[in-house]
Amino acid sequence: MIKVILADDHELVRDGIKLLLESEQDILVIDEASDGEQALTVLEKNAGNVDILIVDIRMPKMTGIEVVEQIQKRQIPVKTLVLSMHDSEEYVLKSIDAGADGYLLKGSSKEEFLKALHAVVDGGKYFSGDISAILINNFQRSNKTETIVKESADSDLILTKREKEILRLLLSGNSNKEIAEALDISKRTAEVHRFNLMKKLKVKNLIELANKANELGVN
Repeated sequence: MIKVILADDHELVRDGIKLLLESEQDILVIDEASDGEQALTVLEKNAGNVDILIVDIRMPKMTGIEVVEQIQKRQIPVKTLVLSMHDSEEYVLKSIDAGADGYLLKGSSKEEFLKALHAVVDGGKYFSGDISAILINNFQRSNKTETIVKESADSDLILTKREKEILRLLLSGNSNKEIAEALDISKRTAEVHRFNLMKKLKVKNLIELANKANELGVN
């Protein structure tokens, strides 16, 4: 039985998703949340007894992307599938950067929804066709503009002073808001620095970032 938690601030949407999922014999919705903070509370309450969180992006108190980031930070053992009406490149890349296992548009068919859910629960990644196109375009642009850098144990050859500051703050568990306050920059600038740093080091989440920092000798 696949155990699911739904997080969406619209009750009607949650009811519809729950009805769709529970029409399948192998899926059970065990809990729900109407905002980001509640989603984390519900997840921690059900830790070890839930397989996947299906989460919307735009929710009160904490966005779905921030929820995914916190899941990685707190190492909550659950897969994450972002289900959103937004197909913008910004949302897609930020979700992946945060550590989401999949991204699906709310306009997707029931068949694709179930396919995505099973793929993620089985340990894979899933991105709908439109989202895959965004990822491919972003990858192609990166290849065109990326300068070939020889990796070295000397992190000075790879990271700028500001990037090392961002890295140390991230590894200390600081949020984007806290990083912005520490460096006297805007939250948006902190988010951009974080995204560029993780892209530069070719990591997808904080766990991979910590491993890369250890590899490079940055602490």
